[in-house]
Amino acid sequence: MSEQFLIGTYTKKDSKGAYMVTLDTDKGELTNVELAIPSQKPAYLQVGPKQRVYAVKQVNDQAGVASYSLADGKSKTISTVLEEGPAPAYVGLDEKRHLLYSANYHTAKVEVFKIADDGKLTLLDTVTHQGETGPEPEQEAPHVHYADLTPDQRLIVCDLGMDLIVVYDVADDGKLTAVSRFKFEPGFGTRHLIFHPNGKYVYVLGELSSKLAVLKYNANDASFEHLQTIKTIPADWTAHNGAAAIRMSKDGKFIYTSNRGENTIAVFAVQPDFTVKHIQSISTEGDFPRDFNLSRDESYLLASNQNTDNLTLYKRDATTGKLTLLQKDVACPEPVCVQRFN
Repeated sequence: MSEQFLIGTYTKKDSKGAYMVTLDTDKGELTNVELAIPSQKPAYLQVGPKQRVYAVKQVNDQAGVASYSLADGKSKTISTVLEEGPAPAYVGLDEKRHLLYSANYHTAKVEVFKIADDGKLTLLDTVTHQGETGPEPEQEAPHVHYADLTPDQRLIVCDLGMDLIVVYDVADDGKLTAVSRFKFEPGFGTRHLIFHPNGKYVYVLGELSSKLAVLKYNANDASFEHLQTIKTIPADWTAHNGAAAIRMSKDGKFIYTSNRGENTIAVFAVQPDFTVKHIQSISTEGDFPRDFNLSRDESYLLASNQNTDNLTLYKRDATTGKLTLLQKDVACPEPVCVQRFN
C-alpha cells in the first residue's frame, strides 16, 4: 500500500514549487519526490476535497493565496488572489462554510476568502491585529502566524508578536467578530496550536519560548483556563531554538512538536488530567524542521528539514507514542510544510 504527502516549500534556492512524495507503507520507505505544483513560495498549503490544493503564493512583489486542481495527477491553477506585500504564513481550510483563511505574519492580517464551487477564491473580510507586543526582538509588531477552526467552528488565531490567541465568530458572509482573547506570558511567541479530539482542551506552541501550553477551552463563551506550560527543549539548552509545528494523535494520547535549533521532534504523553509529560526527543537528522505530519493510520511520521533539503521518516508506536528512525536524507528542496494528500 502507498499514500502520498504534499510538501510545501520556499523557492529561494532550487525548489520549483510544491512536491509530492510517496510513502510505501509496507516497506516503510519514502520514494518518488516529484514536482506537483509549479509555483513561487507555496510555503504553506491545505488539501481539500476534489483533489484541490489551497496554498500561499508569491509572484515578485505581490503575494496572497491560490487554488489548484491536482485531478488526474496534473496541476492546474484555478484561482489566484494577490496584493502588494509579503506572503501569508498560514492558510486554514473551512470545508463546511467553503471558506479559506490566511494568516500574514508580516502585515498582521487575517483574511477570509470565499471558495466557489469551481475553486475560485474571492476576498470577503480582513482583520488587522494592533496592540501591545512582547519583549523579544521578533515581537516589534503584531505577527499573525495561524488562523484555523476551533471544534465548534469558530476561527482561532495565533499572534506571535502579541503573545496572544484570539477567537472570532464567523458569519455566513465570512465576516469576523472577535469574541475572546487569551494573553500568554511575555515572550511566549504564540505560533501554532491543536485541539484535543474532545474539543475541551487546546495545546498551544510558543515559538520564541520553546514552550507548550495547555489550556482548557469553554465553548460557551470561547474562554480559556491555563493548566500547564512545559518546555519543548532541555532545561540546559542555551543555543537558539524556535518551536515550529504541533500535531496530535487521533486518540488524543500523544502530542508531537518540532524544534528548529535542537533539530528534534519532541513527544509528549497526554495525562489523565489533559496536561502533558515529555517522553522523548528524537533527532530530525537535518537542520530546521519547520513541519511534519503523521500518516493516515498514524504508523509513520514524516518530518521536513528546511535548511538541509531533506525529509526524514519514522515508525510510530501507537501504544507508547514513541518514534523510531527508519529513513533519512530523502532529498527534497526547501521543505517547510507537510500535508497528507490521500
